[in-house]
Amino acid sequence: MREHVWGTGAATGVGSMPGTDAREAARTVTGSLEHFPYLPELPARGPGADMIGRTAGLLVELYARLEPSGWRVGDAPGRDTRRARSWLGEDLDALEEFTQGHTGALKVSAVGPWTLAASLERRGGEAMLGDAGACRYLAESLAEGLRAHLAEVRRRVPGARVVLQLDEPSLTAALLGRVPTASGYRTHPAVDRGVAEGALRQVVGAAREAAEGTSVVVHSCAPGVPFGLLRRAGADGISFDLSLLTERDDEAVGEAVEAGTALFAGAVPAVEPDSSALSDPAGSVMGVRTLWRRLGLSPKLLARSVVVTPACGLAGASPAYARAALAHCVRAARSLVNDPE
Repeated sequence: MREHVWGTGAATGVGSMPGTDAREAARTVTGSLEHFPYLPELPARGPGADMIGRTAGLLVELYARLEPSGWRVGDAPGRDTRRARSWLGEDLDALEEFTQGHTGALKVSAVGPWTLAASLERRGGEAMLGDAGACRYLAESLAEGLRAHLAEVRRRVPGARVVLQLDEPSLTAALLGRVPTASGYRTHPAVDRGVAEGALRQVVGAAREAAEGTSVVVHSCAPGVPFGLLRRAGADGISFDLSLLTERDDEAVGEAVEAGTALFAGAVPAVEPDSSALSDPAGSVMGVRTLWRRLGLSPKLLARSVVVTPACGLAGASPAYARAALAHCVRAARSLVNDPE
């Protein structure tokens, strides 16, 4: 069984947090998730702080500007690129401040190549997803940008064991040919699964080359997560919304676990459903235990194989609920250690 850098009975967040104060977000994340904090995203600040704009700011020799229809590639870095980079620098400053002396796992996020290709427009207004050559160039640019970004994170928090999360909520739609064109009347052709896997493997490989020991997790809060493809692409972990998992996923999930791939199970609601939502940590991960029994997996593997997270980012939550949800994830993960059955 592969030993992961986040250890046993781990919990972390997904990415986004409510509010616009980078220091407050970093304080909350590092205080609630002492053993596995992450670099928060604060999309409420506006364009460039959203996940697409933030990752577009990391690209090398490829720039993006905001148009009424969304993010579009341009010829040179402009105001939007500078703003995205400035906000990321502010976020890293805050993270560095609150992670002094941290020596455990530390997660940072970027949008993966296929969600980025589905979201970034070419100059004519169509998504880069519709141009195979543009997709290849985008994956190369992203890989180079992530090398530099991860090196910067390691410089700022030298004792951290860095985990890169690639956000791929549009991957399944791209594989199934469900990403709409600009007109909305058609969809882009389905991406070949081998091509999709190859681009992801390229980005995963670049992350590991950038910083020795870097682990890579791929996140999707959409239905139909392609567990097998992500495992073959080299992901150390797969992050998903537990409520969207069906028995059709069982075989692929079981194969992933047996291959040593960790499951980042989104078991805690990302927005407050009712006052009792966080009253029972063990109950929050009952779905994980049910899955384990259904797959016939050893209970001894449970706390080593599962990281507990919110179902998705917490940008839509209140600050109080976001803090409570992260603390609840920690307690729920501990319950898997104390009672794996």
